[in-house]
Amino acid sequence: MQDIQSPLQAQVVQWLVDAEQAVAAGDVLVILEAMKMEHEIRAPHAGRLVQRFFHAGEMVAEGQLLARLTPLAESPSPWPAKPSAPPAQPQLATAAVLRGDVQKLQDRLAFTQDSQRPDAVAKRHALGMRMARENINHLCDTDSFVEYGALAVAAQSRRRSAEDLMRNTPADGMVTGIGCVHGQRVVVLAYDFTVLAGTQGMRNHQKTDRMLALAVQHRLPVVLFAEGGGGRPGDVDVAIVAGLNLSTFAAFARLNGQVPVVGVVAGRCFAGNAALLGCCDVIIATQGSNIGMGGPAMVEGGGLGVFQPEQIGPSEVQHRNGVIDILVDNEAQAVLAARHYLSIFQAPPQNLQAPPALALRDLVPENRLRVYDTRLAMQGLVDTGSLLALRTGFGVGIHTALATIGGHAVGMMANNPLHLGGAIDADAADKAARFMQLCNAHGLPLVSLVDTPGFMVGPDTEAQAQVRHVSRMFIAAAHLRVPFLSVVLRKGYGLGAMAMTAGGFHQTLSTVAWPTAEFGGMGLEGAVRLGYRKELQAVPEGAEREALFERLLAQQYENGSAFNMAATLEIDAVIDPAETRHWLLAGLQAGKVKAVSGVLPIDAW
Repeated sequence: MQDIQSPLQAQVVQWLVDAEQAVAAGDVLVILEAMKMEHEIRAPHAGRLVQRFFHAGEMVAEGQLLARLTPLAESPSPWPAKPSAPPAQPQLATAAVLRGDVQKLQDRLAFTQDSQRPDAVAKRHALGMRMARENINHLCDTDSFVEYGALAVAAQSRRRSAEDLMRNTPADGMVTGIGCVHGQRVVVLAYDFTVLAGTQGMRNHQKTDRMLALAVQHRLPVVLFAEGGGGRPGDVDVAIVAGLNLSTFAAFARLNGQVPVVGVVAGRCFAGNAALLGCCDVIIATQGSNIGMGGPAMVEGGGLGVFQPEQIGPSEVQHRNGVIDILVDNEAQAVLAARHYLSIFQAPPQNLQAPPALALRDLVPENRLRVYDTRLAMQGLVDTGSLLALRTGFGVGIHTALATIGGHAVGMMANNPLHLGGAIDADAADKAARFMQLCNAHGLPLVSLVDTPGFMVGPDTEAQAQVRHVSRMFIAAAHLRVPFLSVVLRKGYGLGAMAMTAGGFHQTLSTVAWPTAEFGGMGLEGAVRLGYRKELQAVPEGAEREALFERLLAQQYENGSAFNMAATLEIDAVIDPAETRHWLLAGLQAGKVKAVSGVLPIDAW
């Protein structure tokens, strides 16, 4: 005989076994209810219910006797009773038939899958473009993406049926969630252009706000696939007039300087979608993209003319003016570029390879007037395959890129002698200053390769507010918390060279030079013409004056050589170009990134 006791204080709801009825082990004897929850009391073994002590509706206290159960075949045994076995652990069992609630969920989730919209997929693929989820699957490590808000639909139930909304507005036109890129978690937001032209609906604004809060709270990088047409006027379920009290744009902007934020665009990106895109650290776009703060309808509505979407903010314009940081051919390349960008901020890659160091010795021509490509120096110093050039169409007087050197993530900039002889104009200064902010915010040491005659000068240059633009480099450098390493490849003249060395040759962790380097307070030719004007004018014009000029120039060149600069301790060392990577690695290992309180903002421009 075994007593069946109540495990809690509860009310008897229903007996499922009558007195004297045989039961099998695990059969439900009685159902109790406590705090609106039902508890099944089961038979511990096969037997017969011989007595019930409470009726339905009565209260029972914890430990009170509910019933007695006797074994079906009870016989006396001459052997001592064996100790009872420990209670069995609960076991999960797979049902033979899918439960109704699980089937309902799977049916509902099916509406979110691209396979349920073959026409939309076919139309998208016919344009040579991908679905939003195809881009996400390519971006994220296999099976790592977890979607948030998949069951959302457009807030249009007052004008459309539930079936219509589920079929035609899945996820309210925006796929959001968290996935892994190179094994580290990343928030992903992807507007779906096949749903209401990728417009910003009220519910996808709510989804965006939810994900942005998680990104800030958990310090997760964010990738935004921004294709779409901006605000959506057709969401009638929400009582709004203008919708200008949304928090999405402010929340997205607050990511600035806190976590890496990548924007990716293929196709058309206008209005609100473009406003979010413009807040990103880096913008990756395809050749076929169009980006603008107003699409054709907004332009026409403002009385500014009638234009096709392809006429507004085409990629060649937006790349040249600096809006687009990385221009690629298609979405596949855009996703790979996004993965590359994120990898800079993640764990160092394995199996790093260094380029051949000896090739650097012959990079700078022996003829000091001959141009060369400083991007080859960048490639020759960083880990093979790690260099990611940014803003290549804008401010071409200075190259900027992210890379790794011996696994250390760095930002790298270099003057471009192929443009204005390496002189720094307003666009190049803006580009360099913003790049320093980007590296500073995310804790990336800076490596600067110097070959500049200084800042660009002249009436036309000053008409472009050169004074303000170039000074941005000094201000950005003055607030750096990251190590700054400079290598003078050839020309290191005047204020431009100082701007390329964090404001001065001794403001860096190290400033070294190659043997080809030459220095001066200004360009040597100009220094001779100004400093020796009287001497030159005293000599008859022609070959004699030119010969004097060349002698004076040679003296200035010798005086401003890298060796004299090192001898007077104005630079730290003259190094063999082949030893540059070793020198940089030593600096990266010695330099420390200072902690920061608060946020270090990055200019949108």
